[in-house]
Amino acid sequence: MSEFMGNISGTYDAKEAGFSPGASSLHSMMTGHGPETEVFEKASNANLSPMKTQADSIAFMFETCYMLKLTDYAMKEALLDKDYRACWANLKPAFNKNV
Repeated sequence: MSEFMGNISGTYDAKEAGFSPGASSLHSMMTGHGPETEVFEKASNANLSPMKTQADSIAFMFETCYMLKLTDYAMKEALLDKDYRACWANLKPAFNKNV
């Protein structure tokens, strides 16, 4: 799947830092993606109980089986996060292949 998402208002829970309102991201098919390391760790260790999202947060996500790509204009944008993948640099393996 390809995933295009954006933040309209508030804080997006899967990327608490650096994904301000108006920001968007594109993960084309076969591209690894997910919450940043700190958010993953927090969610993995949280008490599993019902909770409400922040009242001022609105985000969207579109998924498609088609390959999407950025336009040349978007790739030249001054606000392009060229170090986007660094948010996963400290992610530790969480799966035991022997289970």
